[in-house]
Amino acid sequence: MKEFWEERYSEKEFAYGVEPNVFFEKVVKDLKLKGTILLPAEGEGRNAVFAAKKGLNVTCFDISSQGKMKAEKLATLNNVQINYLVGEFSELEFEENSFDVIALIYAHLPSNVKSQYHQELVKYLKKDGVLILEGFSKKQLEINKENEKPFGPPNIEMLYTIEDIQNDFSVLETIELSEELIELNEGIYHKGKGSVIRFIGKKNK
Repeated sequence: MKEFWEERYSEKEFAYGVEPNVFFEKVVKDLKLKGTILLPAEGEGRNAVFAAKKGLNVTCFDISSQGKMKAEKLATLNNVQINYLVGEFSELEFEENSFDVIALIYAHLPSNVKSQYHQELVKYLKKDGVLILEGFSKKQLEINKENEKPFGPPNIEMLYTIEDIQNDFSVLETIELSEELIELNEGIYHKGKGSVIRFIGKKNK
């Protein structure tokens, strides 16, 4: 998997563009989110840079060193700073109750660790912290038949259902949870119809 992302992010163009994910951007603006934010699987930095421009203190990570290079280049172009770490989720440790926001934007994990990692992430949230998630639903495999190029994980076990999110983040108060069919226009690899799960959860204790 690491080799796949190193190759994709080594291309000259930004794979998913330089603009933030639409849902992530809207939530940050609507909730006027402040403080510290953690962005796992951040890729080439589009969401991290947007968050930094909005005044958030950004920590992010990915398995790809090529992704880090492009993210730091994008941050420099936008005159912001981000703390970008390279490593697997299992290799990185953060303090509990240390982030005001965690955002999982198309952070699709292997099925055998997905629920465990989601629950660990909740521990990193401060009280009253917010978790934002957008990811492809299991319906994406069918939807991809309509797209010029398929996107999202080809493994159905890495895709989401509403029940998955309810179970994995049961300790959070659900602010929003929906499954939607949207038109994606993110760079060269997210173009077409997407069946997505969108979630906002709040840590009340």
